[in-house]
Amino acid sequence: MKTTTVIIGLTLAVAGAAHGQFFPERDPADVNGDGLINSLDLAEVLGRWGPAEPAWAVVLERCPDPNVVTDETLREAIAATGLPWRVQDLGTGIEMLLVPPGTFMMGCSASEQSDCYRPESPVHEVTLTRAFYLGRYEVTQAQWASVMGTNPSLFATGEQAPMRPVEQVPWNLVAQFLADTDSRLPTEAEWEYACRAGTTTAFNNGSDDNATLGDIGWYVGNADGTTHPVGLKTGNGLGLHDMHGNVWEWVSDWYGDEYYATSPATDPQGPTTGTRRVLRGGPFSDPARNCRSSVRASWLPSTATFRHGFRVARTP
Repeated sequence: MKTTTVIIGLTLAVAGAAHGQFFPERDPADVNGDGLINSLDLAEVLGRWGPAEPAWAVVLERCPDPNVVTDETLREAIAATGLPWRVQDLGTGIEMLLVPPGTFMMGCSASEQSDCYRPESPVHEVTLTRAFYLGRYEVTQAQWASVMGTNPSLFATGEQAPMRPVEQVPWNLVAQFLADTDSRLPTEAEWEYACRAGTTTAFNNGSDDNATLGDIGWYVGNADGTTHPVGLKTGNGLGLHDMHGNVWEWVSDWYGDEYYATSPATDPQGPTTGTRRVLRGGPFSDPARNCRSSVRASWLPSTATFRHGFRVARTP
């Protein structure tokens, strides 16, 4: 801790001199004034110094909100990247949150009531070496229409429709949206890592009980046969909403039943070829079993149903 204090203090002194800012009433290492000296102070220093920020975004919040990212370890991991936590894409208006690099156990997380499916195994350790931005919410009908000019969704009527997730979008058509907005889909590993947000349980609220899914997602038990506006359910430990339920979410990977047995341990990208693309998260129309963090589904990339949507990712 003493070494950290010295490093942060010296960095602050240089940054303060450059900007004419000094803080004589508190320990100079406690940059944000929260009484603690950690990587959040370093992130504050970097923000004043002017680190590289995504050219495609406006910064909404530099440091993670402790009321949203409640785990200190996650907050420090985000701050340690030197990148802003919460941004908004300038081209689409899509709000995105930073997901820090890290290591997790990917694969089967059974619930108390439901076993895993075979393609969720074996459980294996995965390391993601690069931070990335992920849409805080699923792409909405309004966001899709503003880029593509049309709205293919089944649930496209009523005043709530613009904020419902876009659906009936094939992977191939999503690829056009991504090309037009300079964004991408998350990999399957990135999606699960972000969904879990440090949890190892069936659901990202830390529970293995199917009955708790209604607090964090729309599924057959509470959706009443329709999608719902994004963000109404409680977000996960990274601040991401609707990772469970509402619509299946396309990811970038080709699907392989046995891929987990040979998947690389670092930054896996999925099989090099295939006929179907991976979907994650489960839809409003399925039981809780199909909305667990580890569930994998697949579909032909040229077709889609009213259960298929997506969220975008971007590389800083």
